[in-house]
Amino acid sequence: MELKIPENSVISDGTLTPEEMAQYVVVAKEQLTHLTAKATEDYAPRVTAEGSAMPAAWMLMDDGVTVKELTLDKAAEGAPASIRVVMFRAALKSIARRGKINAAVILYAGQLSEENTQRALVVEHEHRLGISATKIVPFVIEQGAVKYAQSVTRDKPFQLFYDSKADAPGAAS
Repeated sequence: MELKIPENSVISDGTLTPEEMAQYVVVAKEQLTHLTAKATEDYAPRVTAEGSAMPAAWMLMDDGVTVKELTLDKAAEGAPASIRVVMFRAALKSIARRGKINAAVILYAGQLSEENTQRALVVEHEHRLGISATKIVPFVIEQGAVKYAQSVTRDKPFQLFYDSKADAPGAAS
């Protein structure tokens, strides 16, 4: 799953041929799948214990394999969930723009709306090769285990690696 980019390719020239894009999209999807599976596995006990767990974030390091949870400092203690998400985005953006990670996810759980009490896991993910989306995954807790339903995927603006989709590799020039 390691992402090997030739010196005269994606990063150095800022563009991708259709062939390069196809190759790198496969790698990016594999890496996002690996990262999301690990993050979701680590996050599930928090959801079962708390029901609506506080947001958490994980990073796929630049080796393409190592997954690390990002922790916030003591300044985040007592901060509401929405502020923690903003703090995670800012921290991940700083790390991403320095080239230290290939991908990142932020997970948070709660009910869909005040009117709809269905609980859902929200997974915001972004990859440095230009993939960015939000998955909303309804869930129930049965016998102490999280059971996920069919997810819905929505576009998410680039926030971590790029300022806009136009800045991502493979974007039309």
